[in-house]
This record gives sequence, C-alpha cells and structure tokens, in this order.
Amino acid sequence: MPPYSGRTESPHSGRNDWSNLRALLPYLGEFWQRVLLALGCLVLAKLANVGVPLVLKEIVDHLDTTQQRNVALPITLLLAYGLLRMSSALFDEIRDVLFARVRYRAMRRLTLRTLRHLYGLSLRFHLERKTGAISRDLERGARSLSSLLNYLTFSILPVLVEFVLVGVILVSRYDWIFSLIVLLSVGGYVGFTLAITHWRMDYRHTMNRLESKANNEAIDGLINYETVKYFGNEEWESRRCDDTLAAWENSAVLSQTSMSVLNFGQGAIIALGVTLIMFFAAHQVLAGAMTLGDLVLVNALMLQLFLPLGFLGIIYRQIKYSLADMDLLVQLLDEQSEIQNRPGATELSVSRGEVRFEHVQFAYNPDRQILFDVSLTIPPGRKLAVVGPSGAGKSTLARLLFRFYDVGKGRILIDGQDLRDVTQESLRSVIGIVPQDTVLFNDTLYYNLAYANPDASREDILGAARLAQLHDFVMSLPQGYDTLVGERGLKLSGGEKQRVAIARAILKRPQILIFDEATSALDSKAERAILQSLRQVSAEHTTLVIAHRLSTIVDADEIVVLEQGRIAERGEHDALLERGGIYAQLWALQLKERQSDTQTETVNVPADTA
Repeated sequence: MPPYSGRTESPHSGRNDWSNLRALLPYLGEFWQRVLLALGCLVLAKLANVGVPLVLKEIVDHLDTTQQRNVALPITLLLAYGLLRMSSALFDEIRDVLFARVRYRAMRRLTLRTLRHLYGLSLRFHLERKTGAISRDLERGARSLSSLLNYLTFSILPVLVEFVLVGVILVSRYDWIFSLIVLLSVGGYVGFTLAITHWRMDYRHTMNRLESKANNEAIDGLINYETVKYFGNEEWESRRCDDTLAAWENSAVLSQTSMSVLNFGQGAIIALGVTLIMFFAAHQVLAGAMTLGDLVLVNALMLQLFLPLGFLGIIYRQIKYSLADMDLLVQLLDEQSEIQNRPGATELSVSRGEVRFEHVQFAYNPDRQILFDVSLTIPPGRKLAVVGPSGAGKSTLARLLFRFYDVGKGRILIDGQDLRDVTQESLRSVIGIVPQDTVLFNDTLYYNLAYANPDASREDILGAARLAQLHDFVMSLPQGYDTLVGERGLKLSGGEKQRVAIARAILKRPQILIFDEATSALDSKAERAILQSLRQVSAEHTTLVIAHRLSTIVDADEIVVLEQGRIAERGEHDALLERGGIYAQLWALQLKERQSDTQTETVNVPADTA
C-alpha cells in the first residue's frame, strides 16, 4: 500500500473493492441479531411482493372465466391482494427500523476509529498532511459506509431474493422460453452495466481528486486568512481554487454524459426483454396455452423484476462510487505510525526526574542532519537552558523529549529509562510544555484552560490563570471565562495565548517542564511579571528552557549554546560571559537592542508627561 497522499491516483489504487467490502464486516458484528431479523423481514417482504401478481392472476381469471353478469366479487382474493401489499410495505418498514441502528452505529464507529487513528499517527504525518483533503475524505468515507450498507441491504439483496422467487415461478409454471428471455435480458443488462460503469470510474476518481484538492485549497486559504489579507491575494486564492474547480467541472460533465449513454442502453435492454416476453405470452394466450390471467401475471412479474433492476444500474454505480470514496479512507486507516510503542513497553516511572541526552544524533530527512552528538544532563529539580541561532536544533530537543520522533543514534533517558522502552502515553503525561506558537481550540477560554486537566476544579483553573497573570485580563472581558477565542485562538493576541499556555502548564503540574520561547510574544513588563510565575512553577521541577531572549535564562543552572546542531558552549551565565564566546556576543547584541528600544520609547513619550 503506498503512503496516504490525500488523493486518488487511479481507479485501481493498491486496494480492490472486495478488500473494502471485507473491511465493512466488523461493523456489522455488534448487532448481528438485528441484521438477521432485518434479513428475515426482507425475505417476508419479497414473498408478499411476489404473491401480489399471483393473486392478481387469480382475480383476473375469476372475472374472465365467469360468464354470469351478476356474479359476486372475489372478496377473499381482493382482501388477500390488499393484505399482501400491506404486508410488503410493513415488513419493509420493520426492516428499515431494525437496520437503522446497525447503519448509524457503523458510521459512528468508523468515524471514531478514524479519529483515534489520526491522533495515533506521528507528528511527521500531521506536518505533511493536507487538512482540507483529509476532512473531505473522512466525510466521504463515513458517508460511503452508510451508503454501502444501505445499498447492500435495501437494494441488492431484495433484487436477488425477488429474482430467485420470480425464476422459481416461471420455471415451474410456464414455458422455458420465458425463463430464457429473462435470463438473457438480465445477463445482458448486468454485463452492459458493469462494462460501461467500469469505463466511467476514471471520471469519478478524477472528480474525487479534484474535489479534495479544491476543498483543501479553499480551507488552506481560509485558515491563513490574515496572510491572504496582508498581501492582498484574495483574487489569487480565488483563481487558484477556480482553476481546480474548472477541471472538476469538465470531469463532472463527462461523467454525466457517459451516465446518459449508460441509462439509454439499460432502458433499451429492458424494453427489448419486456417486448419479447409480451410477444410470446400473447401468442400462447391466443393458442390457448395460457389464460388472460397468466399473461397479466407474466407481465406483472417482468415489470416487478425490471423495475428494481432498472434502479440496480444506478445502485451499482453508486456502490462503485462509494467504494471509490471509501478507498482513500481505508488507505488512511492503513497508514502506520512512525512512532509506536515497543512490544512489552512499560509505564514510565518518575521518581527523581533526571533527563539525560546521550550522544544524540537526529535528522528529519536523510540529506539534512539537525543534531550531531548532543550530550547533556538535566539533574532533578534543576533548570537547563538551550540557546542559539534559528535552525540550530533547539526546538528539536523538545520534540525528541516528547518522542514525536525517535533519535537516529544515541538515546534519551528519564531516570535511567530509555524513552523507546516506555509507553508514549506515560511519557507525555509527566511532561508539560509552554510552546512558542500556542494554538487554541475554537471554544471558550475556560475550556482551553481546563484542557490541561479536565478533572481540575474551577478554583484550581482560576488559580493557574492568576499565576500566569491572565485572570485580570479575562475578568475584564464581557463574557469572562466564557469568551470564545476563535479558530486557533485568533481572537487573542500572541501574549494572551502564551499566558493561556503557561496557565495550562501550571494546571498540569508535570514532573518535567519545557519552556519553548515561553515569553517571546510578551512585552518587557508582562515578561517580568510572568518570569516570576514561571520560576514558581518550575521550582522543584526538572526544567528545559529553549530561549531566544537571554534575559529569561540568567538564573539557569546550566546554559547550553547550540550552533549548527552541535554544542558550542556550556556553563552558567556569568562564566559564559567571561569566556567571551558566542553566548557573550548574543548577550551584547540583545543588550544593545534593548537599550535602543528603551531610547525609542523615551523619545516617543509626550512632552507633558515626560
């Protein structure tokens, strides 16, 4: 199976329709009793349905062979006729009610399974994914499961049952020519439908691919709304999406045109079959081999058989489309996580909280190595800071500690336990992080704060907000903690989002803390206030600080300077300044920038307040 790419390349992508159909079977097992009862109602409904023309034949023969004008109506037959029609409708509805729970539970289970599978995939997959395409494939996949179950249970099986019953009646009561005509007509119809539909599937796959692409482009543009507005590229984004939609439109038109060809061919086959049946039936009535009621019965059976058979072509196409729609979802479910728990992985046990990187080497891609032989230790309850220019590999250390990736060489240990030997869930439960880019859920501030610990009390949540210097700001809002933050937290400033992240880290109270540029979006005044909170939070915790502002890490027990993925310097703040190396240069540069900013602020103060 090739890696999931969010698009369909061809109608014969690595998986066949039978594999997709087999993938449905587990979703029927939960309510197998309901499935059997529904199938029983299906058979009863079809028995009643086929019984209708049999009773109609008896009614016609009774009225035709009776020569007396004032004969009583065949009340029993007429009542039986009505009862059979009502029974057919009743059993059909009971079947629908019984199967509804099966169908919708299957949709629910598939959606939940896919969501859990997506959460279980590695960070690399999510960095490379196309969100719009995946959301569209997930929607189509769940819908296609419902459609397949619906078609198989309410369309295919009923036609097969009815075909068998009609065949038994024709073979047992009438000349072989009728069975032969029906067999040839049905065979020709099915063969024509399969051939044309198979040819048309290329258009459907192309439509799926282009629809997913257009959906991804539209969502991608909306997610990056501010960037679009910054550069005035609204028309550019619209044209980009429209170009894809234009190609989709052409494929859709070709698909519809070929459907018309298919529909006409199906109609012609049905018309030919029914005409031949009526020709031979009428001939045998005139010859006295069949009664008028027999002619009505044969005609009714043919129409009753070909009516659902006429829809069978549409249903077959829809099944093929549903299988094509489901194929991408099945491919997605086949996607394997890059990072998996080893067999026999144990729960991480943290008693002291020592973190140790031993000769770690790592590369996101084989042709670009990020870390070279990095060794460092964070003793229990101590703070280690990592600084360096952009691209030096600072944030990569945090990702490796969370085990979003595995090291290429070397190992990372917590209290002597290799991260690869413990479960990912237990590892991440003991680590808290304040990321540089805080992304929030499109929900209330309270929900986003409580996300770190859903079982926390309101008092604990508000206490964490106070420590993060966030509570006063929240209370100044009209809706307070019930304020909606917008998609990805766009209604909040960068500093406000960062305070939410700090509050969440406080609320989680993990044994190991990571601050990844935790104050990068704050002004100097807010930074000073929050630094005190961070010191309180990190007290007695093993802390890794990834910093750009060196003023935030002067109290670190050890400072490591990374340059091009290697440790260039290490030591305490004062010792590094005395050395006069890279750290001292960075410190001098930032000090100069801060003095320049201070002078600018002084110049801009109005004269009456200076």
